Amino acid sequence: MLLVPKLGLVRSAMLFGIINAAVALWATQLFGAKLGARRLLRGVSVVVLALLMGGMLEARRISAFAEDNIYADEIIFSRDTRYQHIVLTRFKDDLRLFLNSHLQFSSRDEYRYHESLVHPGLAAVPAPRSVLVLGGGDGLALREILKYPQIESATLVDLDPDMTRLFSTNPMLTALNQRSFLSPKVHVINADAFPWIDANAETFDFIVVDFPDPTNYALGKLYTTAFYRAVARHLSAQGLLVVQSTSPMFARDSFWCIDATLRQAGLKTKPYHVYVPSFGEWGFVLAGLRDYAMPKSLPAGLRFVSLATLPALFQFPPDMAPLQMPANTLNDQVLVRAYDKDWKDISH
Repeated sequence: MLLVPKLGLVRSAMLFGIINAAVALWATQLFGAKLGARRLLRGVSVVVLALLMGGMLEARRISAFAEDNIYADEIIFSRDTRYQHIVLTRFKDDLRLFLNSHLQFSSRDEYRYHESLVHPGLAAVPAPRSVLVLGGGDGLALREILKYPQIESATLVDLDPDMTRLFSTNPMLTALNQRSFLSPKVHVINADAFPWIDANAETFDFIVVDFPDPTNYALGKLYTTAFYRAVARHLSAQGLLVVQSTSPMFARDSFWCIDATLRQAGLKTKPYHVYVPSFGEWGFVLAGLRDYAMPKSLPAGLRFVSLATLPALFQFPPDMAPLQMPANTLNDQVLVRAYDKDWKDISH
């Protein structure tokens, strides 16, 4: 958190290596009389120090070489922030965002994801005026929310200020999110969602929970009964929330664990899924204090979601059908373990 934003990941690793090698070299001096191969060990320590110092000087080339072998397309932006590694790639008209090497969207088909994330829920809320987005630092969910002229306020809470700044200023990215961050209706707060939710007292008509997949326990806490109960306290009486819930096809246990967690938190759920070419089948869970009813209208100009096709999103074939799963809690984050197992099974 301190070194990586200033030095980068490679230089930070090299620095710690240099410290260890320097301690080893000092130890050959301090305990020289007791070491049988003092000269050899000292020589090895000097060589390792030299290699690591060379790595410090060539860190940019090492990073570029590593990323060129990870990403298939041209890298147009790469930055280590305090919280994550951001990479943007481009191939012709396709922009792709990667966070910590995980694909977040492709500009060719992200509209399928973000229309499905927002409209089935928001269009079903009677007279919505206020919306909360947790995560979603790319501003693409905000773009869809702002298609509702009756929305008076949209608050976005995202941990990483570098992320929201990038998507507020880069011309290619502001074109993609239609300058959503510049709307006077939008209020951006850079904070950890969990303590912010606990400290805030506002209520909202619609809440979007759009965090990265639960790949570790730090993210897994944002998929727990404790977090969902805290979020539910901010829903208006007729309000709904939607949760990005990974793939019901490739991470079936994880998807239904998220659904079970929301139900355990006291919410009524309505899971659904959509096919996004860049990701495959992807899932979401709508939740609220009331039963879900299909919307009777949608904003004009949508490219994917329609009233005619909306019911099909809520139908699950046998290979994605519901599973009995335990809820994910702060004390026992079963979701993180299930997610790890799901994706390992797919890779094998």
